Amino acid sequence: MFRGQLFVSPVDESHWVNMNLLIQSLHASGHEVTVVRTATSWYIKENTPHYDSITVTLPEAINIEKQDFFVTFLVKMLEIQKQGTSPITFLNFYWEMLPTLSKIHAQSCLLGVEIFENKTLMQSIRDTHFDVVLVDPGLPVGVLVAHELRLPTVFNVKWITSGEAHFVVAPSPTSYVPTSGYAASDKMTFWQRVKNLLHYTLNTCIDKFIVCPHYDRLVDRYFGPDVNFYHLLQGADIWLMRVDFVFEFPRPTMPNVVYIGGFQCKQSKPLSSELEEFVQSSGEHGVILMSLGTLVKALPVEITSEIASAFAQIPQKVIWRHAGERPNNLGNNTLLVNWMPQNDLLGHPKIRAFVSHGGTNGIYESIYHGVPVIGIPLMFDQFENVLRLEVRGAAKVVEATKLTQQNFLEAVQEVLHNPSYRNNMKRLSALHRDKPLHPLDTAVYWIEFVMRHKGASHLRTESYKMRWYAYYSVDVVCLLLAVLLLLTATVVGSIRFVCLRLCGRRKPKQE
Repeated sequence: MFRGQLFVSPVDESHWVNMNLLIQSLHASGHEVTVVRTATSWYIKENTPHYDSITVTLPEAINIEKQDFFVTFLVKMLEIQKQGTSPITFLNFYWEMLPTLSKIHAQSCLLGVEIFENKTLMQSIRDTHFDVVLVDPGLPVGVLVAHELRLPTVFNVKWITSGEAHFVVAPSPTSYVPTSGYAASDKMTFWQRVKNLLHYTLNTCIDKFIVCPHYDRLVDRYFGPDVNFYHLLQGADIWLMRVDFVFEFPRPTMPNVVYIGGFQCKQSKPLSSELEEFVQSSGEHGVILMSLGTLVKALPVEITSEIASAFAQIPQKVIWRHAGERPNNLGNNTLLVNWMPQNDLLGHPKIRAFVSHGGTNGIYESIYHGVPVIGIPLMFDQFENVLRLEVRGAAKVVEATKLTQQNFLEAVQEVLHNPSYRNNMKRLSALHRDKPLHPLDTAVYWIEFVMRHKGASHLRTESYKMRWYAYYSVDVVCLLLAVLLLLTATVVGSIRFVCLRLCGRRKPKQE
């Protein structure tokens, strides 16, 4: 059996939850894994049994590694959302977001500088003779390390510097592929297509002028002007895409894109005696789960009070992952916990619904176990995620800034009492599970494939190296138009010449 050496460049926070599962599976398959982390990382541990670590100290912590970053960011985003949809709101959002985004990528580049400038570290990495570099390209410094080491690259990816990763690796017609940051289905009206194209243009400009310049400078510093950062990014051998078309809208793809959406999902395990006792006490009414994922510890108290009031009016028991201030109006049917075994609870037969912010991990777990969703999207791709479930009739969405006790209670009761939500989610679950191989096993296979064959260049198109006018065949169209115009001019000129000659001959005869 092949035993490989993997160099892993992850992203902290919720992204690490996915990467860590993949690393554990690779370790269980006999591979040796080395993870590069920063000294300030609070998710990526330095000492674990299933990987070795390289810890790099940065001049300052990357913003997303600060425990209060997303709480503060959420408060700002909710304040902006309260202003409604208007040009002012749009400008306020990007006024807050763009400097933050630029700083995160600038801080990420410092990691690259620290690695490349540490000659001892670089020599140690070379001496290990890694077989592949596994990268989360949300912060793509690992792509540059792979280029320096001349190693094949595998992406564990959903998001990349410009947004959703398909827009970098595959054709993405904006006529029916919703772009990152615009919550729409694949069946868009004319004006939705206009907005979609504008969002795509904006995302492209942000990537080109806000994000990529940091990495362009890093590439120029260590590899020279002949190396293009975006070509390095697009040149990954395999893209392990955390997507399943049971959930995602259909779209074009490429041969080196492998779909592993829901790879973190698994059969539920028995609950602890305390949780099992609470769940069983719900009787025939069942239990509702609520969790806002790993990034957001708690909503503002004015929102949680409305939610607590609504929960107190239903006969179901509620298990609510909540680390903030305890609502004063919390009902006796609601249990607050700092952490809960979400997958195990979602797989319990007494779970009736899942109140979620729309994070990708929670969405796929709810699909896997067939539990309908009440979505309260807060930021990033969560609005797009819950929309996809809503379009499929498996979720009901409530806007956080417009949430009241009444409209939240109505959404919960509709999902509980309208069987179509559960039936639609059960159908999605059956489709999602019907695969020849579990997505996690698929991911491990393709990583091993790349290690065995020293890459997968035969699956990768080189189209990203083409000039834009060649990619879209603008030069070919111009040539054909020129030939057509020349032929047209020749034919018209010939006809005119013949007509003039004939007319010239007739005139002397008439005289």
